[in-house]
Amino acid sequence: MNYNPQSKVAEEFISHEEILATMEYAAANRDNRELIESLIERASDCKGLTHREASVLLECTLPDLNERMFRLAREIKQKVYGNRIVMFAPLYLSNYCVNSCTYCPYHIANKTIPRKKLTQEEIVREVIALQDMGHKRLALEAGEDPLHNPIEYILESIKTIYSVKHRNGAIRRVNVNIAATTVENYRKLKDAGIGTYILFQETYNRERYERLHPRGPKSNYAWHTEAMDRAMEGGIDDVGIGVLFGLEGYRYDFAGLLMHAEHLEAAFGVGPHTISVPRICPADDIDVADFKDAVPDEIFHKMVAIIRIAVPYTGMIISTRESKSSREKVLRLGVSQISGGSHTGVGGYVDGEEEQNERTAQFDVSDRRTLDEIVAWLLQLGYVPSFCTACYREGRTGDRFMSLAKTGQIANCCQPNALMTLKEYLMDYASPETLRLGLKVIAREMESIPHPKVRRIAEENLVRIENGGRDFRF
Repeated sequence: MNYNPQSKVAEEFISHEEILATMEYAAANRDNRELIESLIERASDCKGLTHREASVLLECTLPDLNERMFRLAREIKQKVYGNRIVMFAPLYLSNYCVNSCTYCPYHIANKTIPRKKLTQEEIVREVIALQDMGHKRLALEAGEDPLHNPIEYILESIKTIYSVKHRNGAIRRVNVNIAATTVENYRKLKDAGIGTYILFQETYNRERYERLHPRGPKSNYAWHTEAMDRAMEGGIDDVGIGVLFGLEGYRYDFAGLLMHAEHLEAAFGVGPHTISVPRICPADDIDVADFKDAVPDEIFHKMVAIIRIAVPYTGMIISTRESKSSREKVLRLGVSQISGGSHTGVGGYVDGEEEQNERTAQFDVSDRRTLDEIVAWLLQLGYVPSFCTACYREGRTGDRFMSLAKTGQIANCCQPNALMTLKEYLMDYASPETLRLGLKVIAREMESIPHPKVRRIAEENLVRIENGGRDFRF
């Protein structure tokens, strides 16, 4: 068995043989009460679990221990992230793509989808629309096409996004989700001021991966799987991983995902800044029935809980692929970032729900509520919607962020920053009812700022925000 989490070779840090052995071990211990209880007890110290240990929890069939897992996930989420939920929106630049991914409507053989690429002027209009909703953080998306979407276009688009200031609006953090590229291009993205570089593995099963990606640069499994290593080498120390659950058996990709997190920690000393957990869903030219491994809600929610237990420090992201009820469930179990008011079509924020925009979408949106509706919903559930981007802008990235997150000290930064950015949103964009709910939550949550001096400064800044001041941060 060639498993080596420190290796920079894809098939050594994501070992097929190790995943199969893990699945066999987990299945053999699904009713092992003593082992499962010991894992739950050990995980309660927020030090995490290995991929093999987490796989045992995933297989557990004992109802009382499953409930203990869910309870522990909620406790860890509260300890590390509190009630804060980070808000973001995707911005699709272009759906031109040269790949042949069989689960994505952008695939090159799809002749029914209208192809579209935003000009810089159109990007400005999209950004203004997003700012007028209240967004401060974007996830940039584009298909892989060296002719239409070269790295120069991505870099120019990032510069344009950061340059737009409309009323009190500003995009303060641009995360980037584009195809695997070179160390040199990752350095360029770092120099452009991106936040997190995000890339989904889709599936860690190499044989399945190659069948799903028959042609195009993405067909190279090793090049894609080793992308985060090159990003780290290029100076990007905040990276986000994920799989598209339903492309392969969930047990396999669950283990592979955690192995990838272990590899980044072992090889670079910094695990993934975020883990995303999308599920396969319908889209133009794609029928979810074609994928027999679609994950049911019960299993999906359990996976979210165990990822939170296994990788307690990571941010967990859920998109508008999921319904309102499903999102509400996973927010309690571990998710710390959600999109709001999202459009997955190119030009969607200016065009709205027009048929042309819907036909350029990458996937169907289940949660179609506005950002204000989602903010109000979160407030009603007792959460603090956060528009904070301070860690990235203050240099708390990579190992600096991880040390704060793992020790729980991040609360002295994140809690006041979340409350101050929420106050900005309430003053500038909220409906009257959302404003009322938000002010009530801020008053309550100020008491949970651990350090008295930090709390006092935050109180002063909240008053300044009410009087027109903006962009205070710790």
